Amino acid sequence: MNPVSTSPSIPRRTLASSSAPALIAAAGFWLAACTVGPDYKAPELDNPLPDSFQSTATGEQPAAAAPLDSAWWATLNDAMLTSLIDRALAANYDLRIAESRIRQARASRGIAESAGLPQVGSNATYERRRDSENLPQGSFGNDSGNGYDDYNAGIDASWELDFFGGIRRSVEAAAADVQGAVEARRDVLITLTSEVARNYVDLRGLQRRIAVTRGNIAVQAETVELVESRFSAGLVSELDVAQAKAQLATTTAALPQLEIGLRMAVHRIGVLCGKPPGALKDTLMVDAPIPVVPPEIPVGLPSDLLRRRPDIRRAERAVAAATARIGEATADLYPRFSITGAFGLRSDQVGSFFEGDSRFWSIGPALRWPIFQGGRIRSNIRLQEALTEEQLAAYQGAVLTALEDVENALVGFNREQETRRSLAEAVVANQRAVELSQQLYRAGLADFQRVLDSQRNQALAEESLAAREALVVQALIRLYKALGGGWEPHEPRPQPSQPAEPGKAEAQTASNP
Repeated sequence: MNPVSTSPSIPRRTLASSSAPALIAAAGFWLAACTVGPDYKAPELDNPLPDSFQSTATGEQPAAAAPLDSAWWATLNDAMLTSLIDRALAANYDLRIAESRIRQARASRGIAESAGLPQVGSNATYERRRDSENLPQGSFGNDSGNGYDDYNAGIDASWELDFFGGIRRSVEAAAADVQGAVEARRDVLITLTSEVARNYVDLRGLQRRIAVTRGNIAVQAETVELVESRFSAGLVSELDVAQAKAQLATTTAALPQLEIGLRMAVHRIGVLCGKPPGALKDTLMVDAPIPVVPPEIPVGLPSDLLRRRPDIRRAERAVAAATARIGEATADLYPRFSITGAFGLRSDQVGSFFEGDSRFWSIGPALRWPIFQGGRIRSNIRLQEALTEEQLAAYQGAVLTALEDVENALVGFNREQETRRSLAEAVVANQRAVELSQQLYRAGLADFQRVLDSQRNQALAEESLAAREALVVQALIRLYKALGGGWEPHEPRPQPSQPAEPGKAEAQTASNP
């Protein structure tokens, strides 16, 4: 039999009573002496964690170690976004569900703990009885063939002595379940903050794209007026007028789809904040710029994910709970010892019910040991062992998935910035092309198709740049989520199960070129 596991620690209870028999005192020492089943140890990774992320920007140098800011959204310097996240944290229903599940897990732990404490109950009965005349007559009651009254009231007590640790393993598993529920809430919290931020950035990006589209509509409307005036003067053909109107209509047709996306983002943010879809319309429909990403983002080391990612921490707690349940199932192979007792009053007459002669009491040990269960107990042990293997595989997979998320987020963030820079250059070049084509057109040195092509290219480049600016911030949000950002600042963070080697505690940063 294994010693009591120290992770998590189980309070030891001893029996001490000056009037208790020696059996009870001996049971108290045995109660904390042994616990069947394997003791939990933090799982070792099948694949060692790399020293750094592969997708960090080229040429980066390690910076001084800096923890990932819990309120990472504050680095975007957007007061409205911070306000929306505060509202969501206070009123979101998914977060309330996660908090309710924590309370459920704590209640289940209390149920498990109660099994190791004395159980006391009371009872009171009244019966009108008639005993069989063909049975030996007992000493209780005055049964002359007509029956008698039976008044009974008392207290029953029992205490199962957890010699082999089945109850303690049950409590250990329940405690791990509580910790897993806490991590699940943190996972919901991270998802919630990232979803609010993502929809908010989407909202601002759509506002920017709508403004750009309306600007292009205004420019193209001026072009239509110019072409119509030249057509009236007989300088151009009606074909130029038709082409200019067609391009204006095409650009205008894109506006409703952008406005639909804008309204959907407003509705989604409202629901995330625990409000009806249109409750925040007046606040959010006011135009504001797209948040700007900070110049430097601390990403830390891969080993930091073991303590920052709630999904990894939750998977590790699931392994701990499953390991404890192996011991809980193994304890069924051994006998269960209990101390039982009863005290009460019993009489066949109400008048004598409270007299001293009506008292009765009993106390003594009890043993229950399953002899034959058709293989049920050992099958249950094998079941719990298989469940533990499943949870261990899920933990290993969660670590790999976390690494993949971060690598993908880093690649996306870096490439989105490169695309944004290229589009910014394209916008400048297209603006110059529009100016030159219009000058040549007015001078009669170029046909109108060149003007249309340059305006179309400018509109596409400006709209793409506006969309890309939002996508860069969204890529940053995905990176923060992948890194496990979004916990409350005051929450303590335990050390990872596989700490980094000395000299490798420096953090790396993903630069914003």
